[in-house]
Amino acid sequence: MARFSLLPRDSTFFDLFIEAGQNTLHAARLLDQMMATWPDDGGLSREILKAEQEGDRITHDIVQRLNSTFVTPIDREDIYGLATQMDDVVDYTEEAADFLGLYKIEAPMAQAQALTKVLVGACEQLAGALEHLREFKGLDKYWIEIHRLENEGDRISRDAVASLFSNGIDPMVVIRWKDMFAVLENAIDATETAAQILEGIVIKNS
Repeated sequence: MARFSLLPRDSTFFDLFIEAGQNTLHAARLLDQMMATWPDDGGLSREILKAEQEGDRITHDIVQRLNSTFVTPIDREDIYGLATQMDDVVDYTEEAADFLGLYKIEAPMAQAQALTKVLVGACEQLAGALEHLREFKGLDKYWIEIHRLENEGDRISRDAVASLFSNGIDPMVVIRWKDMFAVLENAIDATETAAQILEGIVIKNS
């Protein structure tokens, strides 16, 4: 218990990371809904953009607090790295939503819908881990599941790209969907990088 008494009582960083986790999950769920109902947008792209702007606000608050706090409850580089990865997840999510309209996608491929579901699952695990970050224990189940989901996302993405080249699809359509699969994979990869940072934080504080 002595270790905890030496830490600042200020829990703002933990609260901000919980906010970031919930916002990331919100954005992922909106994209999943958008991918399932497209081309009927229903204002979802606007809501995802709002989530992206909220993610920027949370990241700004974390960095601003980092610059004004002498002693932090976890290592400064871990705070910055985790905030950056959380922001990346939402940025890639918003980029995927943007691609649907920008590339005039007529109907989503089944693999894209599968990838958004993987992204939601990874964001659920990440949000759960961030809820319990201040405890510095019991988080391994979250990053193990995120790693499993990232592997599943890799498999879906590889199969999807292979199918693009095996079905005689218009080359312009291939290019558009390759971009879409890449940005969805980037979003999922960012959740795994965040999970790796969380693992490091737990190891340092155990």
